Amino acid sequence: MSERETDAAKLIDARIAELGDWRGETLAHVRALIRKADPDVVEEWKWRGVPVWSHSGIICTGETYKAVVKLTFAKGASLADPAGLFNASLEGNTRRAIDIGEGAEIDEAAFVALVRAAMDANATTRSARKKRGKA
Repeated sequence: MSERETDAAKLIDARIAELGDWRGETLAHVRALIRKADPDVVEEWKWRGVPVWSHSGIICTGETYKAVVKLTFAKGASLADPAGLFNASLEGNTRRAIDIGEGAEIDEAAFVALVRAAMDANATTRSARKKRGKA
């Protein structure tokens, strides 16, 4: 893990502790699920305090608001979501989000599958860019 990644992980740890309520618990829980889905995920801290998880591109961000923890998937509109996890930002052409309110249950298997699909979408995009560059 690079120093930058270590710093980002510490900042995310601090955000979880600072929240000290259901939002911190939820953010910690989805973070663990993201790490389960992708043990090589890169944690970043961007845009003045937003946790970001990446692998060959952004998988998702984890913002916290008063009423929800919002996970925005960078390429969510292109991902299959058979479990219907996406419940916010549905009108966009690129991103989709999952708003998790207090007491909401997360379908862990579906969430892990969605993270893996996002990773695959990033890898496919990256591979296509490389091929175009060689042509």
